[in-house]
Amino acid sequence: MKDLRVKLITYGCQMNEYDTHLVASELAASGAALVETVAEANFVIVNTCAVRGKPVDKVKSLLGNLRKEKRERKTPFFIGMMGCLASLQEGRLIAEKFGVDVLLGAGAIHKISEAVSKVARENEAFWDSGFYPEVDELIPPPPRGLSAFVTLIRGCDHHCTYCVVPSTRGPEISRRPGLILKEVERLLAAGVVEVTLLGQNVNSYGKDDPSYPDFADLIRQVAALGVRRLRFVTSHPMNFSDRIISAIAETAAVGQYVHLPVQSGSDKVLKRMAREYRRDYYLERVEKLRRALPDLVLTTDIIVGFPGESEEDFQETLSLYDEVGFDSAYMFIYSPRPGTASAENFPDMPREVKVERLQRLIEKQKEWSLKRNRSWVGRSVEVLVRGVAKDDAWVEGHDQSNHPVLLEREGVSGPGLYRATIEQATPHLLLGRANERLLAPGERA
Repeated sequence: MKDLRVKLITYGCQMNEYDTHLVASELAASGAALVETVAEANFVIVNTCAVRGKPVDKVKSLLGNLRKEKRERKTPFFIGMMGCLASLQEGRLIAEKFGVDVLLGAGAIHKISEAVSKVARENEAFWDSGFYPEVDELIPPPPRGLSAFVTLIRGCDHHCTYCVVPSTRGPEISRRPGLILKEVERLLAAGVVEVTLLGQNVNSYGKDDPSYPDFADLIRQVAALGVRRLRFVTSHPMNFSDRIISAIAETAAVGQYVHLPVQSGSDKVLKRMAREYRRDYYLERVEKLRRALPDLVLTTDIIVGFPGESEEDFQETLSLYDEVGFDSAYMFIYSPRPGTASAENFPDMPREVKVERLQRLIEKQKEWSLKRNRSWVGRSVEVLVRGVAKDDAWVEGHDQSNHPVLLEREGVSGPGLYRATIEQATPHLLLGRANERLLAPGERA
């Protein structure tokens, strides 16, 4: 492995970022060198996303470029593909087309060192799309910086008709609580201030093993270790119990930020999506959250143009947005994915209709985001500063409610946690000035 120079490229969600960090640590421990560019590398590994068509198209484009690089190199050059797309038959066909040497599904990434070593040594492909419990036994070293991710649970037991996650990540499997707590302790010892707990359906943690704490108790256990900021994504409304709401309200480290995907405001569309809940149930969850968390910052996911969505259905999504008043939303045009029930059974809608509806929803989101963000002007918040923004006059970070924040560079001496006053708001971020530095990198709270 000492002659291998590996470039890792990541597409997709926070869980993919976590998995890339895990793979990087495994490769480094095996003696491979991690490099910054494809030009420096003799092994390029792409961590893939398969949730929508666009990231798949990006992967295919990249693999095409890497195949060209492989043909033009006069020395050995290898291509690896891992993650969600690598777990699907669609991914295997893509891998065959572009001459991929290593293919590891999301449940087999613990085999990365074995796979890379074998391919480099024997020049034979290594493909494995299985799901193995060993993948959750690995604890990566702490990343550089003040924020870190920790995976709690992999897979999903819900079967939304548009979603490939049950195929790419498998059924829900919770990591052992002792491993999770040990990982968090290592992060805190390394100076991490903010920990984000990850899972496709994080709030169903522990359901698969009665000896484990449920998610509400796990929140309390992690917070008790001394985490200053604690976040989690992603939640399913059907598993967002009263116990979890109480745990959030009683745990200061969690703050008052919740991401709760709704996907649509129409009961008819929710039924076709197999989302299990209906509009009234979602609104009841929101009402309980707002009662428990007076400064709730609520974000969501919405799919526009799901097959069969009428203009009346879309109007129900717009009215839900007004009824809830989301702080922001991740909004997507429906993308049919091979192998999903919606792609196989429901005819897609014209793209121009989906695009027009998305534009209307974006305008609605901007109105509410500006209104909600303006309510923070004049407040004192804690901002975790990551670094200098593109405009040198500002530094960028985020507050305890996950608002993106720009602070005037004057008064900020580097990355760290700052007390700041918010002075302006736009639909997309807050702007303010720092008053004092609370923590520098490496310091403990």
